[in-house]
Amino acid sequence: MKWLAGYVLLLPLWGQNFSHRGYLETRGYFFPQATPGDSSHAIGEAILRWEAFYKAGGNWRFSGGLDTRTDTHRQVEREARLDWQDRSLERPAFSLRRFSAAYHKGRFTAEFGKQFIRWGKADILNPTDRFAPKDFLEVINHDFLGVLAARAAYGTSSDSFELVYTPRFTPSRAPLFSQRWVILPPQSGVVRLLDAGSRFPGAGQFGARWNHVGKGCEFSASFFEGFNHLPSLDLAIRIAAVEFARVYPRLRFYGADAAVPLKWFTVKSEAGYYTSSDRRADEFLLYVIQLERQQGEWAFVGGYAGEFVSKQRNPFMFAPDRGIARTFLGRIGYTIDANRSVAVETALRQNGRGAYVKGEYSRAYGSHWRASAGFVLMRGRRDDFLGQYSRNSHLLLTLRYSF
Repeated sequence: MKWLAGYVLLLPLWGQNFSHRGYLETRGYFFPQATPGDSSHAIGEAILRWEAFYKAGGNWRFSGGLDTRTDTHRQVEREARLDWQDRSLERPAFSLRRFSAAYHKGRFTAEFGKQFIRWGKADILNPTDRFAPKDFLEVINHDFLGVLAARAAYGTSSDSFELVYTPRFTPSRAPLFSQRWVILPPQSGVVRLLDAGSRFPGAGQFGARWNHVGKGCEFSASFFEGFNHLPSLDLAIRIAAVEFARVYPRLRFYGADAAVPLKWFTVKSEAGYYTSSDRRADEFLLYVIQLERQQGEWAFVGGYAGEFVSKQRNPFMFAPDRGIARTFLGRIGYTIDANRSVAVETALRQNGRGAYVKGEYSRAYGSHWRASAGFVLMRGRRDDFLGQYSRNSHLLLTLRYSF
């Protein structure tokens, strides 16, 4: 029984180094209008998320996270398997959200495994965020996906350097063809659409970023060599049918971002130039400039997202980041008290052909419960990225229990 006594003695040490958190959340989406491909007016979702962290002896830290989901709309798989790749068209019912080991010593940090890597300084749109695929099953309400990567960082008081390598490609999850967030052209009803699946790249991806904190400003430069995590469609004409496959063209990226605090507001800017030798990928510059101000309980963000296309090669692609380019962006947040807050976010196309407004009111009850009510209003012309979702305006109710 000596081993049992030793185990009991180690429990307090484990408890000192182990922490965890999580939540159970239910969401209800209510759509006043149906769409040609989706007659539903209500969708229910539930997610149980649990994350754990353990600091081992020395300089090691281990992180892990699990998601369990279900829904009423078949956006979640009905298969009992543990997914860690995030390559399925539907959300997995059980997924390994994160699992990584990090080593830290002095100014050096290295992390290996499935993790979240965020680049950029802007708030509403991040053109330089190349290692951050997203779940876009609902285009306006998206969540980030982890990537399997090795990341090394070295920092001083004014400069930091970061290197990232991903041996396995993780795509963004695009809307399902059988549901309301896919808008098909009217003529598509006369031909059959055949899904040929996804063709994932087999090579790895590499990125580097340098960040400098200077007197009165902060700026960075970044580079990426890999693939677009947003899919393009490779089409083939068959007898009375069109076959499509999701492909992820090779991509090279050069980016920069900066933040300059001034007396009345902070100026943030971010830009990325995307180039490719693949005929299925465009070459373009995506940028954003914004003004940000915190005044008491108020937070204001306003700016413009722009795009310049140098080579347009493939119109059959899914690109929400470019979809909200050439728009004026804004967000206003107000903290009413320690338990209540309200926020409104908007995007307005510069030519007036598309717009959306997104609002949310949130209230905490005690230390564990939080309820939120929100809406998304979308309007515009059918030939505009935002306007095409005019029938997808909806109400959103959320109830979360955190532990």
